[in-house]
Amino acid sequence: MRSWQAAPASDRRTQVLGELIGHLGSPGFGPAVLDGLQELVPAASWSVYRLGERPALFLSAARGVPDTTRDCWRAYLSGPHRADRSFAQASSATDHAPLLCHLTAEEAPAEHRAKVYEAHGMAERVSVAQTQDDGGVFAINFYRHGHQSAFSDAALDSFGALAPALLALVRKHMALSQPVAEAHAHDLEARLRSLCPALTERERAVCIRLLQGMTQDGIASDLGLALPTVKTYRNRAFARLGIHFRNELFARVLSA
Repeated sequence: MRSWQAAPASDRRTQVLGELIGHLGSPGFGPAVLDGLQELVPAASWSVYRLGERPALFLSAARGVPDTTRDCWRAYLSGPHRADRSFAQASSATDHAPLLCHLTAEEAPAEHRAKVYEAHGMAERVSVAQTQDDGGVFAINFYRHGHQSAFSDAALDSFGALAPALLALVRKHMALSQPVAEAHAHDLEARLRSLCPALTERERAVCIRLLQGMTQDGIASDLGLALPTVKTYRNRAFARLGIHFRNELFARVLSA
């Protein structure tokens, strides 16, 4: 038998990925990714979303600036997404190969630049996108804001090297934090109706999305509501159900 101590990873990219594994499935995953990659890809915010027939914002975090991702997402869906061709190659790919994309604010169409980039102080985006079975595009995006220096070639190279692992990490995080994401919405709605007929349509809609693993910011974007309104519907629904926390919602509905 042999035994020896494991040598620490010498490559910084490998070290970062190893550190992020410990945050999988936790509420702190978003900030941890942004903080962990600062040395390699110095971005002020990042986001994870899906484009296509059912666009959805899954995850975001900011560092040193307010997280305005939800506002950016709603502004993007208000019209600029129609002229955005930055993910066109990914959406037409049939082999699901990840596509890297680098876009500066100056390169974005006028409406996109004004409503999303200039309105929220963003200057540059680097993304990895991958087509999904339903034809939609899953994208991970890191944003440089106006107070930061432009992404260097080294930063873009690091992002490219990390992109496949980041895709895997983010998908795993979503799977761990979305225990019933695969459940059909109508099945969840039927269970909620059976559990508590007094729930309103909006209260059920918020609960369904909580059960599917969406954040409150994501629910606000998906339903076109303000974040405080989502919180109000959640609190009312929880009161009717006699619960206080999301894990209690999972327990009640999954055991129904």
